[in-house]
Amino acid sequence: MPAVSPNPPYRLARRDWGYLGEFRAMASPCELLIASHDEDIAYDMLDMAVREAQRIEQKYSRFIEGNPLWRLNHAQGQRSAIDEETWQLLAFAKQCFELSDGLFDISACPLMQLWRFTADAKMPDKADIEAARALVGFERIEFNSHELLMPQGMQLDFGGIAKEYAVDRVAYELAESYAGISVLVNFGGDIACPVANAVPWQVGIENPHQLDHAAKVLAITQGALATSGDTRRFIEVDGKRYGHIVDPRTGYPVSGAPRSVTVLGPNCVTAGMLATMAMLQGEQAEAFLAEQSVQSSIFR
Repeated sequence: MPAVSPNPPYRLARRDWGYLGEFRAMASPCELLIASHDEDIAYDMLDMAVREAQRIEQKYSRFIEGNPLWRLNHAQGQRSAIDEETWQLLAFAKQCFELSDGLFDISACPLMQLWRFTADAKMPDKADIEAARALVGFERIEFNSHELLMPQGMQLDFGGIAKEYAVDRVAYELAESYAGISVLVNFGGDIACPVANAVPWQVGIENPHQLDHAAKVLAITQGALATSGDTRRFIEVDGKRYGHIVDPRTGYPVSGAPRSVTVLGPNCVTAGMLATMAMLQGEQAEAFLAEQSVQSSIFR
């Protein structure tokens, strides 16, 4: 057996079809389904996945003090240097913002800081929501491939992009290093299968009305899917349910949103973008997805 990685904890378990690797990153359970019976290869693939997921989390989590994103968010209105990876993510975020007419806005961090989705959470004060809304607006961000300038008080939250990006990055690295081995990368329900498998992977879509049970099963040979929803992150106040997808225009969770939206796409960031955009459409989620001509699944 190969040496244990310096990035525990993770575990590798033998299955009839190969190996199942498991670890945690970005507040999510993460899995690799590896269609190989070579234990050394399986360990190496799992180690690569853990390292890349941890790298992205350490760089882009807004909860880690002193990391690159923290420094951008605390620049106090001064210009900040950025690297190419951050520039590419910002360019994608700009595309999401424009395609959604401002609904998908990673500058909504001040609002996300107000809304807590824990058992003892309370509704934010209206005055606090209005003050936070004044700090939101991606159109006011200036950036190029080398630097970024945000108004003082504005902060970024890559939460709607980073996990899907990590899935694609891991999938790409594994396909580059082990082009002949099919692997399914699953980070908290965001999935990519970069190398076509002769036998399709069976992926369960969770029933939001019966958690931890699959409402349907999709067969995936190659591609990606992402799910957005409020099945596990919501609060109820005075009998009304508030999900965690916040409309930056109002400062409140989206009204009339589905319980969950799953979208199949060529890669995970595209699928995730469309799933989140559909949630932000509220009552019009189905109509929005119909216009995109993508395979999807919606639960209300």
